[in-house]
Amino acid sequence: MIESIYIFSHFQITTFDFMKRYCLALDLKDDPALIEEYETIHKNVWPENIQGIKDAGITVMDLYRTGNRLFMIMEVNDDFSFEKKAAADAANEKVQEWEKLMWKFQQPLPWAKDGEKWVLMNQIFSLE
Repeated sequence: MIESIYIFSHFQITTFDFMKRYCLALDLKDDPALIEEYETIHKNVWPENIQGIKDAGITVMDLYRTGNRLFMIMEVNDDFSFEKKAAADAANEKVQEWEKLMWKFQQPLPWAKDGEKWVLMNQIFSLE
């Protein structure tokens, strides 16, 4: 759900929208050459994947790495759902090709469920 705050100042209206944010984690294989290749590939993500991300209602997606641990931040609009995104990805040959390539570099977290890739993180603090 998007919440909006409106600030009125001298007949100017400023809107601040707050979108839903998800944070996820995944490990890379602990191999410096593979990690370097993974980062190089992500400098030129395939356009079909970018479009699929946007079409799913993801408005912001950032990836961070420390060691071999990846951290993803996603901000999404009201149309987003993990189920719809998974269904769209399953129907997209190019996304499936990308995901197969990514498994060359990625490995599930030790506590991930069978078949689970990116694991949703729980927020434990928020400075508001």
